[in-house]
Amino acid sequence: MSKVNIRTANELDLDRCYEIESVSYTGNEAATREKILKRIKTYPDGFLVIENSEEIIGFINSGATHKVELSDENFKELIGHDPSGKNIIIMSVVVHPKYQGKGMASTLMERFIDSMRDIGKIKIYLICQAELVGMYAKYGFIHLGKSDSDHGGLSWHEMSLTLQNTE
Repeated sequence: MSKVNIRTANELDLDRCYEIESVSYTGNEAATREKILKRIKTYPDGFLVIENSEEIIGFINSGATHKVELSDENFKELIGHDPSGKNIIIMSVVVHPKYQGKGMASTLMERFIDSMRDIGKIKIYLICQAELVGMYAKYGFIHLGKSDSDHGGLSWHEMSLTLQNTE
């Protein structure tokens, strides 16, 4: 596999990010073009893409907040987002199916965690499907339990990762 680069997303990345989101998530689980564009424009610090020499192969996006409510569907529209918030909520971690199983999600997640720590965030939260709880645990995420979210008509689990002690 060729060398990869991780960088902040920009508006020129919209079509490829939407394509990856659409082929990687089923039905109502995938974000719309409009949501992806809003995430790129509103919080570029929280939207990283991973690319090889040919194309973007995956991305991670998030929002920042002071108050965490993982089942709040409005936050996916960045309603309640505050860039000064010390908590990060991940909305998508996705790698194009053609590149899955090659460590790209791990490379991206490790960089994202370091990036959030570097800009002074305290915790990262996410919701995921049951089969991904173990994968996120490898990065130090703690399983908080089943979520009240029914996003996309699916069942979700809440997880968190502490980046910095506040005591």
